[in-house]
Amino acid sequence: MRVIQDKYDKKKIQTLPCIHFEGRIIVVFTERETDKAVDYLMQQPILGFDTETRPAFKKGQMHQVALLQVATHDTCFLFRLNKTGLTDSVVRLLEDKSITKVGLSLQDDMRALNQRRAFEPGTYVELQKEVKDIGIEDNSLQKIYANLFGKKIAKGQQLSNWEADILSEAQQRYAATDAWACIKIHEEVKRMKETKDFFVEKINIISQ
Repeated sequence: MRVIQDKYDKKKIQTLPCIHFEGRIIVVFTERETDKAVDYLMQQPILGFDTETRPAFKKGQMHQVALLQVATHDTCFLFRLNKTGLTDSVVRLLEDKSITKVGLSLQDDMRALNQRRAFEPGTYVELQKEVKDIGIEDNSLQKIYANLFGKKIAKGQQLSNWEADILSEAQQRYAATDAWACIKIHEEVKRMKETKDFFVEKINIISQ
């Protein structure tokens, strides 16, 4: 019987081996590229979603969402929204109700994307709700992934400049990993629900 924790100790994450997306990463700069990328994604059975926004370090400063990353099992498209905006194709994808689309804190992502252009969000799977169904109380992608797979998603690029002219390889890999990890978590939770081969251990963590 497999044992997972209801709350994962953040200190343990630093001892785990790193995991990152090893598939194709395609950066999308233009409206034409966006059309082609969306046509490809609309043919896939499942998609992982995430966004990135340039961090604000001054009081009252805010930035619009700069990047939308959408992953399959082996390919991740990075839509540079600060250059293209929300094109008609991206809106078509966001409003789609036929494909399984998975993300974490989706309400925040949808709110940020709506500030670029109004649209009606289609059908999505919220991972925070999914993991709560099996007894995991953590809300962060890093903790959930560590709990289920025993590996660490590095967060070193989280506060980098997502509006840079060129995204570094480290930024691209970080962004793709977050979107791809959503698929991995969703499929593992689905498998666990079906097999019921796990036990949830109650952990008393005083400080996170």
